[in-house]
Amino acid sequence: MMAGKVMPETEEQNRIRFQVELEFVQCLANPNYIHFLAQRGYLKEQTFVNYLKYLQYWREPEYARYLKYPMCLHFLELLQHEAFRRECVSAQVCKFMDDQAILLWQHYTRRRTRTLQPPDAPALPAPPAPPQQGPPRQQT
Repeated sequence: MMAGKVMPETEEQNRIRFQVELEFVQCLANPNYIHFLAQRGYLKEQTFVNYLKYLQYWREPEYARYLKYPMCLHFLELLQHEAFRRECVSAQVCKFMDDQAILLWQHYTRRRTRTLQPPDAPALPAPPAPPQQGPPRQQT
């Protein structure tokens, strides 16, 4: 019997593990999901905390390039701290994190648009003013 022997993963198993871990790490970009994990006690379990430490490899550029939501790396870093994990149970903390994430994305989108616009390009024209009156009504 091979009790202590670990069989190497096949290429297919590696691919599936990569996809599962990628999906989980990206879920951490959602403060409501972190709150869900905290409410169910996962953030108090040492095995789960160890798993979060293991996932730090996603910070490496060769892995981070696959992330669609880079904010997840910030939350992954915060989850390494016990005080943050404790606070995630609070709905108010979750709401605050969610609000801040939305503000960041709004600011990022505007700033990114300005950055991508060539410096010599004319400014976008202002949208036309709405009509003063509504459409004409039919007389009956």
